[in-house]
Amino acid sequence: MNKNNLPIYFSIAVVFGILIGTFFSKGNSNIIGKNSSNERKIKRLIDYIQSDYVDNVNTDKLLDGAIAEMLGKLDPHSVYIPKENLQLVTENMQGNFVGIGVQFRMDEDTITVIEPIKGGPSIKKGIKAGDRILLADNDTLYGKNLKSAQILKKLKGKPNTNVDLQIYRKTNDSTFNTIITRGKVNIKSVDVAYMVNETIGYIKLDRFARNTYKEFKTSLEKLLKEGMTSLVLDLRGNGGGFIDIANKIVDEFLEDDKLIVYTKNNKGDINKSFATEKGDFENGNLYVLIDENSASASEIVAGALQDNDKGIIIGRRSFGKGLVQQEMDLGDGSAVRLTTARYYTPTGRSIQKPYKKDKKSTDYRSDIQNRYTNGELFDKDSIKTVDSLQFKTPKGKIVYGGGGIIPDMFVAVDTTAYLPTIFFRPLNNFAFEYVDGNRKKLSKLSIGDFIKNFNKDKKISNTFLAKLKDYTVSERTKKQLEKNLKILIARDLYNDEGLYKLNQQNDKMIQKVLEIEAKK
Repeated sequence: MNKNNLPIYFSIAVVFGILIGTFFSKGNSNIIGKNSSNERKIKRLIDYIQSDYVDNVNTDKLLDGAIAEMLGKLDPHSVYIPKENLQLVTENMQGNFVGIGVQFRMDEDTITVIEPIKGGPSIKKGIKAGDRILLADNDTLYGKNLKSAQILKKLKGKPNTNVDLQIYRKTNDSTFNTIITRGKVNIKSVDVAYMVNETIGYIKLDRFARNTYKEFKTSLEKLLKEGMTSLVLDLRGNGGGFIDIANKIVDEFLEDDKLIVYTKNNKGDINKSFATEKGDFENGNLYVLIDENSASASEIVAGALQDNDKGIIIGRRSFGKGLVQQEMDLGDGSAVRLTTARYYTPTGRSIQKPYKKDKKSTDYRSDIQNRYTNGELFDKDSIKTVDSLQFKTPKGKIVYGGGGIIPDMFVAVDTTAYLPTIFFRPLNNFAFEYVDGNRKKLSKLSIGDFIKNFNKDKKISNTFLAKLKDYTVSERTKKQLEKNLKILIARDLYNDEGLYKLNQQNDKMIQKVLEIEAKK
């Protein structure tokens, strides 16, 4: 045995006993009890390592590595969350954090506000897009090559604590101080909600966090008041979240007592979720957009609707995650997310794709790349199905289990939108600098005017292209750069609404919806 591997083997043995006790002592006290000989053995081993092992040992790091190693033998989604990462993970799942509430970027080593977050402390204090944050409580934040984590440490904090900021405002060349009281800031789940035309509404859902249903419901009600009769629910890239939140959203579309999803644990216990009398869009036309990065709770939504013959699922086969995780506290500020059940769509299909019980296996991690190389992202006929995993919906539609939700209408990946990564930074920087230098003039433009008239003479895009003289740029790439530049400028000027409304013009899935609607 390699001497360098000894610590990890020791720690795996230690953690195996500790975690088995943590996970299962309530229901399986015979495995390891509070005062069992196994626990005494483990404690003795720890003592031996700490007192007699030939090298100095950082027990915390050993345990962290061992826990991750052990969970890696279970399934791809049982994971360890070290204590230094738990706060960020929790904030994302809960949908909020405590801070001053700004989105920012580093511009020439200075913190520049992209957008003050709606409802947050900064926007209430008059902080604007383009403001530079120079000092926080007399600590200089510019010219230091600070990492994002270091900046966040200064801006985030405990509720109702103050931070004294010095701000430079470029639009009127002024510097001023303001005291901001830190508070709860919402991490939005609904990126945008707007009317595509007079009858079609669009909601882009980014995650299924604790605040997601409330945001979704507000957006749905807003669009209904604006005359929506058809809804596009965009779940592309949505990696999931809380199952109960997904169920609440599905409940808005399904009639009373329709089965949404059910879960089954290792004891065979089944827990079913049904639609209730609630539901503001049970009679409307529904389109759900998914892709290869739509996972977990997104697949619960798509699967529940598809199996109940509600709406049309458009896009590409979803990720294929049908495992339910429960977060468990390990007592030292760290936690594990342990897979405790599988979920099944109303027809009884599991959409969990196959995996080997070893995270070192590349099969699972390279699945999306494999879909690209085997042609699945370009042609529906390349999607492999298994006859034994075939199911029927109440109206007789054939659906398949065994790995993701296969859409009702396939839309291939748009290769014309591909742009070499080498252009990402120049594009982003030029877009930001253009908006930052012309904010007063641009602020007078409505989104509609911007979409219709901006860069019609190609003067701005030509200025950008002239900066790429050291690159070889094909005509196809030039056209894509022009499109992307306008989209990024819209994002910096109008935030997510500008980004999505511009992008919609070239969005193949949105175009598919418009085709279907036009035939009605």
